[in-house]
Parts: sequence; structure tokens; C-alpha cells
Amino acid sequence: MSTINIGKHPSNAAILPFYATGALFFLTLTVVILSTPETFTQHYFSPHMLTIVHLAALGWGTMVIFGAFYQLLPVIFEQDLYSEKMASFSWYTLTLGVTLLTWKFWTLEVGWIMIFGGSLIVFSVILLVINTLGTAGFQIWQQVQKLFLLSSVIWLLLTVSLGLLLVLNLSLSKPIFSMSHLEILKLHAHMGIAGWFLQLIAGVSAKLVPMFLLGKSNKDYLLKYALIFQNVGLMAFLIDGCFFSVTWRIFIYAALVLIGVVSWLLYLYDCFKNRLRKRIELLMKHTFLSFLSLMIAILIIPLMYYTEGYRWVMVYGTLIFLGWITNIILGKTFKTLPFIVWNENYKNVSGKVKVPMPKDLYSTKLTVWQFRTFIAAFIVFSLGLITQQIMVIKAGLLLWVLLAIIYNLNVFILLLHKAKNLT
Repeated sequence: MSTINIGKHPSNAAILPFYATGALFFLTLTVVILSTPETFTQHYFSPHMLTIVHLAALGWGTMVIFGAFYQLLPVIFEQDLYSEKMASFSWYTLTLGVTLLTWKFWTLEVGWIMIFGGSLIVFSVILLVINTLGTAGFQIWQQVQKLFLLSSVIWLLLTVSLGLLLVLNLSLSKPIFSMSHLEILKLHAHMGIAGWFLQLIAGVSAKLVPMFLLGKSNKDYLLKYALIFQNVGLMAFLIDGCFFSVTWRIFIYAALVLIGVVSWLLYLYDCFKNRLRKRIELLMKHTFLSFLSLMIAILIIPLMYYTEGYRWVMVYGTLIFLGWITNIILGKTFKTLPFIVWNENYKNVSGKVKVPMPKDLYSTKLTVWQFRTFIAAFIVFSLGLITQQIMVIKAGLLLWVLLAIIYNLNVFILLLHKAKNLT
């Protein structure tokens, strides 16, 4: 079996800890939200909601993405990873940083521990940026997919740096910012959503989706439009928000980002339309559902702005973190991680003896139950948020815990796989 990467991939010791830790953080996230269902009926600026959002964004989403990112850098840039030691070290700093930060968010104890945790996260992202630039070299400007990756890591660095400043703003007797802390929090959140997650997912999916579907598109101009409109919309929102706070003009900026999202999805649709692999695998359905969640999230922004209460803010957050980002990870984990484990165990003997396929290293039955449980969890939880019924919210959260258990079982089946004696 040939491997898809061109540059030398980093060792598993630099990659797999991110997947394992991300899975455990996902389970922790679901247990935490189950323990405090009333948080989803209250104001979004609360200690428990801050903990939940950062567990989802950093402990779950960013942690797994770091592992996948380091694995894919040699594939996308066709170069060896710049520094495997930096990649390994960033796992230690990111894990400790997220643990300390979310621990102190839970009680909102602003002090040196929270500041130290935030500083470790910023340092982890700096290592990621250095590794990206070092791996890319001068060819970063050659393809729009590569520019997406560069743009995303820069936005991540800006996001976590602003987050650290917000922590300092709460801890100092004289505030750093003159504008409202809540207004800056909105800018911080969307810098991460539209800068880090959106542009990273757009760039990676533009490389991987055609690969998995065996499809191709010649409409690269759509990706260029996507990159331009996503960045212009986000930068306009941030500049306007810094000087005039968040106003009705967010609809203009959301429309610009939406044009960028649609351009990106049209590119993927062209790949889908021209695919050789006609059968759509179950794991790819997670990806398609994630795109749908993202589109719905953007379209309900007017409901968040014009309606009273916080239900639509909670629905928006659910669509972003559980419908979009979680869906992507649930599907892509078992499209990338099996190849990583397979390469470690069977690459050197492939073609000499009969070896298992990458899909044989995990339980396909569990992926079926993962998909079904996700659908049930998402629908029940969303209905609970819309109706603001605590019992329905609790039922949805129980399903999310079940989903996290299923995902963890399958991930650790993969991670603990040992090569059999082959003849």
C-alpha cells in the first residue's frame, strides 16, 4: 500500500498524544456539561460557560487539530516537518495550559495559575507557527490551500494572545482595555471561529476531500475568493468592533464571510460532482453534516442579534462547536488516524506478507453507532435549547456523554493496536 504523504511524516510519538488527549478532553467536556445543564439557560458570560467553551475549542477541537496538522504539514507542503521536537513539546505545553486555564475558569479565580495556563497555550501556538513556516519555506505562496493554513495559524496566534490579554484585563487593578470586556470577548470568539477553525478546515478539506472522494476541481479561483472574502469579512468585523463595538453592521461582515464559505463549499461540490468514488462512506457523511451546521449557524446570526434572551446564542454555539467542529473531527479521525497507526505497524512489511487494511484497525460497528448517536444527541440537545426545557437538555447531554464514550473506545482501540505476527 502506498502512503499519501510526500514529505517524511513525523513519528507517532509526536502525533498520537494529541489524538488521545483530545479524545479524553471530549469525554471530560460532555461530563462537565452534563453536570451543569442550567448553564445553557443563562447568560453566556459565566464561569461554567467559559470552561465549557474553552474545553470545546482548545481541549477538544484544537488539541486533535494540532495532531492532525503536524501529520498533514509534510503532505500539504511536500517537505519534512521542520521540527518534530517542537511538535512533541507543544503537546506538553498545550495540555498543561488547557488544564490550568479551564480549572480556574470553573471557579473564575483570576490569578497567576490562570495567567500561566494562558501563557502556555500562547507558547504552544508560537511553536505551531514556527513549525508551519519552517516546513513551508518559500512555497507557502504557491497554492491557495497553503495560504489557508498560514492564515489560520496566524489567526490562532492572534486569538490566544487576545485571550491572554483578556485574562490580564480581569486580574489587573487598572484594566488594559477601555471598551467593554464582553465586547472584546465577542471579537475574541469570532477571531477563533472564522480565523482559526474556518480557514484551517477550509484549507485542509480542499486538500483531503478530493483525495478521499477521488475527485478533482479545476475551479481554484473559488478557493481564492473563499480566502479573500473570509479574511476581509473577519478583519472588517474586528476593526469596526474595536472602534464602534458590535452593531447591525455585523450582517454586512457576516455576508462577506458567507460568500467566502459558499465559494469554498462550491469548490468541494465540484470535487464531489467529478468524483470517481461514487459510494459515499459513512464517515464522509459527518463532513457533509458539519458543512450544513456551519451554514445554519451563519444564517441564525440575525436571530441572535434581534431576539431577547440567550437561547439562540446557545444554539449558535452548539452549531459551531458540536455541529460543525465536532462533526469534522468525528469523521476525519477515522480517515487519518488509521493510516498513521497502519504506517507504524505494517508499512515495512506491506507487499511481503498479507497485512490488515487501515479500516481493519478500528471498529466499523462503533462508527455506525457513533453516527447514529451523534444525530440523536444533536437533535435532542438542540430541541432542549430552543424550548429551554431542562429535562430535554439533560436527555441530549446524556446522549453526548454516550457519544464521547463510543468515540473514545474506538480511538483507543486504534491507539493500542499492536502488529500481529505475520507470515
